[in-house]
Amino acid sequence: MTLASPTVAASLPLPPMPPMPPVQAPFAPGHGVPALLLAMTAIVVLYHATFWGMLEVWSRSQTFAHGFLIVPISLWLAWRKRARLAVLPPRPSMAGGLLLFVLGVAWLLADVAYVQVAEQYAATAMLPAAVLAILGWPATRLLAFPLAYLFLAVPFGEVFLPPLIDFTAGFTVGALHLSGVPVFRDGNYFSLASGNWSVVEACSGLRYVIASLALGALFAHLHFRSMRRRLAVMVCALVVPILANGVRAWLVVMLGHYSGMRLAVGVDHLVYGWLFFGLVMLLLLLLASRWRERMPALTLATNQAMPARSASLAAVKAAVACIVIAAAWPALAWRNDDAPPERQAAQLAMPTPSGWRLAHASTPDWNAALAGAPRRLHATYQQGTAQVSVQLAWYAHQTRNAELLTHQVTPFGPRWLPLGQQTRRLSLPGRSLQIRETLLAHGSERVLVWRSYQQGGVLTASPALVKLLLARGKLLGTRQDGADIMVSSTYDELAPPPREQLQAFLQAALPGIEQALQGVPHAP
Repeated sequence: MTLASPTVAASLPLPPMPPMPPVQAPFAPGHGVPALLLAMTAIVVLYHATFWGMLEVWSRSQTFAHGFLIVPISLWLAWRKRARLAVLPPRPSMAGGLLLFVLGVAWLLADVAYVQVAEQYAATAMLPAAVLAILGWPATRLLAFPLAYLFLAVPFGEVFLPPLIDFTAGFTVGALHLSGVPVFRDGNYFSLASGNWSVVEACSGLRYVIASLALGALFAHLHFRSMRRRLAVMVCALVVPILANGVRAWLVVMLGHYSGMRLAVGVDHLVYGWLFFGLVMLLLLLLASRWRERMPALTLATNQAMPARSASLAAVKAAVACIVIAAAWPALAWRNDDAPPERQAAQLAMPTPSGWRLAHASTPDWNAALAGAPRRLHATYQQGTAQVSVQLAWYAHQTRNAELLTHQVTPFGPRWLPLGQQTRRLSLPGRSLQIRETLLAHGSERVLVWRSYQQGGVLTASPALVKLLLARGKLLGTRQDGADIMVSSTYDELAPPPREQLQAFLQAALPGIEQALQGVPHAP
């Protein structure tokens, strides 16, 4: 074999070097981010009452105290994207401005109808909409998770309390049966030979579910790339705490049962619950970490088709447009601002239903918790051995915290606890009526409550429709009056619920009730 000499090799022509691509400096963040920060600050200031309401809920409710962590975590997640964000030129999007407009309409409807959670979601969603409107789709996709994570700060989830309570009670009773412990269940109450137990709000597991979802979403984002694995982790973060809470409740009851009701019957069982939840979440995340994926290396690339000066000017214009759009809705809401609540001492009156007689006009055993000072009627009627109580509450003008439907800490009073709720449709002569049925308990006493609402002259059992009708009345200047119609009957736990006598009473009394509500002045 002959080797070429160094001289010959050196004389061979070398291929030309490809030209080096020009080094592009990172796109200066000053061209879009300051305009975005200005717009987002304006949104927070304009909707400060809504965001302050969120903060108040965080401070008074342990269920939603995690909100204090969500905002700084979102800011930290966005800060981690700063290098990639710096090379993205702002590309304002009309879709962001349109979305901001729609969210403003939604916020206004929620504000005039006093639906706080809808207000908070709409105001929070305005922040991602501003990012889309000012920086465009590339930046929005880059910041998608930090922006979406902000929605976990909205205090929402109490609507899931009844099903979670029912599941926990059913799981606990089933586990006790499998453990050989005799138990009798009545709704959310169950009795053992050693004592009585009940599943209340603190035992529902809602706190665990919300905390687990926030933690699971953050873990999935940081350690997984594929959407399938991220969704799997988040599903586990939802399902596992629900099942774990059932196991926790069963263990607490077993501990109390075998200790002669000396252990786990007070605050200590909540402490055990958080320790158990922490252990479950630790095991879940350790297991999920076995499948975590390597995150891709950071790549910086940009396509500066738009000159820096033009991009900066476009971002500023988009920010100004966002501020103008966002400012319109609080101004409209201010025009419909609340008047001072009326102190209405006058009572309602209704004719005695045919076939019934007035037993007494006084507060019944169960008294509904109502906001504000509406006109009221309390009366009890009898027909043979049947006895039915009526409660009417009528609001001429509804204001915040003095309205037909508002959140109550104890909606059924401090004495009575709900065993179950459902919606029923009644067939009355010539019409049908939808009612909300609630079963209340206090010891061996039971109260069956049927409830419906009349908002702006429309009779309905739908809270959502009540709020929409209230918003329509306030925005259009039409009728805003609302009434709460409640009939109830007390019975013993061993007797069947008195649905037939409530239906017979409503059939006879509903025309008189509507007449009583029509007889009061309806001012817009």
